Amino acid sequence: MFFHKKEPIHSVKVDECNPRFAQLLLEQFGGATGELTAALQYWVQSFHVENAGIRDMLQDIAIEEFGHLEMVGKLIEAHTKNSDQTEAYKSTLFAIRGIGPHFLDSQGNAWSANYLNEGGDVVRDLRANIAAEAGARQTYEELIKLSTDQGTKNTLVHLLTREISHTQMFMKALDSLGKLTDPFFGNVQPDETVSLYYNLSTNGTDQHQRGPWNSEPTFNYVANPLESRS
Repeated sequence: MFFHKKEPIHSVKVDECNPRFAQLLLEQFGGATGELTAALQYWVQSFHVENAGIRDMLQDIAIEEFGHLEMVGKLIEAHTKNSDQTEAYKSTLFAIRGIGPHFLDSQGNAWSANYLNEGGDVVRDLRANIAAEAGARQTYEELIKLSTDQGTKNTLVHLLTREISHTQMFMKALDSLGKLTDPFFGNVQPDETVSLYYNLSTNGTDQHQRGPWNSEPTFNYVANPLESRS
């Protein structure tokens, strides 16, 4: 059962409307990194999870993301409905579709279920969610840079902040499964190449870049893969 309270978790206030900025905000309403994508992704994932605590977390975050979708929608509405129609129509998308939010991204592409990243394994899904939150956070950061309205910025900062919170939740859930830093999951055991790092790029010198991503004890560095195969 869903219950909608007509009061957002964060107050949305727009001091100066800007239809062109509203078009950019569509990215977080009907875009690939938007709130609808996150809400549906986490909600569907929850049905794949046997762990009761993680299932509950996914559903709680999914519902919060629906709340975020409402806040972005209110921002778009406020940036278009109180402006002169001729101003709103300077944004092509609103000229065609009318004022207020639509399930389009900032370029006019319709929202697609292809944006959802869920695969039926809790470890795989939690890692996908961390990436999804990073994408949303990056989009919000760019929107904050472009916004000239303080009320809008305040809401966008709140939304960005919650992306960080959700990322921490997903990381803690992975850690509780012992999979925060362990890439192995599933039932198929890897073969003997799992610990090999192949040096497959060069900058024209003998100097090769080394770091923990290609060093012992996790990896055996293969400096010349061609020689190793001969």
